[in-house]
Amino acid sequence: MMSKVAIIILNWNGKKDTLECLDSLKKINYPNYKIIVVDNGSKEDSVKEIKRNFPKIEIIRNKKNLGFAEGSNVGIRYALKNKADYVLLLNNDTIVDRKFLSEMMKVAESDEKIGLVGSKIYYDKLPDTIWFAGGVIELKKGIFAHIGQGEKDSEKYSKLKESDYITGCSMLIKKEALKDIGFLDRDYFAYVEDADFCIRAKNAGYKLMFSPKSKIWHKVSFSSGGEDSLLKLYYKNRNKILFTRKHASKKIILSFYLNFFKDKAIEIAILTIKRKTASIKAVLRGIYNGLSYKIDS
Repeated sequence: MMSKVAIIILNWNGKKDTLECLDSLKKINYPNYKIIVVDNGSKEDSVKEIKRNFPKIEIIRNKKNLGFAEGSNVGIRYALKNKADYVLLLNNDTIVDRKFLSEMMKVAESDEKIGLVGSKIYYDKLPDTIWFAGGVIELKKGIFAHIGQGEKDSEKYSKLKESDYITGCSMLIKKEALKDIGFLDRDYFAYVEDADFCIRAKNAGYKLMFSPKSKIWHKVSFSSGGEDSLLKLYYKNRNKILFTRKHASKKIILSFYLNFFKDKAIEIAILTIKRKTASIKAVLRGIYNGLSYKIDS
């Protein structure tokens, strides 16, 4: 019998994207899967519309926005209680290829030491341009880099390979890995929790694989650059510091701080010239809270 996969989609006031994602999932060729939509305290009528269009899909409603990490954990706990062999975290603003899950499963089941598998992800508006083709973590620089980002797809991005990092945009996880290392760390709330989970999986001896034949398209702006929301600016700065404090040695933390604060000085200078006072405050608040956050020992 084919392994059972629970596809977990987190929705937060993203009705249109979620409905389009669910519509694309109707066409996939892997037979043994169940979709779980976790609504993260949406204020719009998301749940009503999802139920109307997809009456058989399981929906879990959180009373408030628990963030990506804990919101996803709600779905993961439910999936494991209902005997899922694998959990697939999938962003609601994605469109999937019909073979995306079957290709991930081929990789996942080829080796018992493979704990996580990630898809090749393209920009939705630039369907042959890569957003993610594997990832690299550099603790000294606080970098979680996407391989191939912004480049046209080519043969060099078509090889099955191990990866430091699998983005939470499309992350297939074996139940054994979840039982061994736990769930997403809710300390992060949003952003960097996927990198944290990946480094914990690698430290536990699991392989992380990039599956080039598993393809999805992500609705992110190719040219968004520094136009981050204030919330994103806050959490990305806070969580980079938090991640490094949790996983790096004292020597590497010192190297990280030298690189990080040099970059932040340049960033704040640019924001000052542009008179983006709110953005400066978001960056500084993120830095302060990252440095002062109490980490459980």
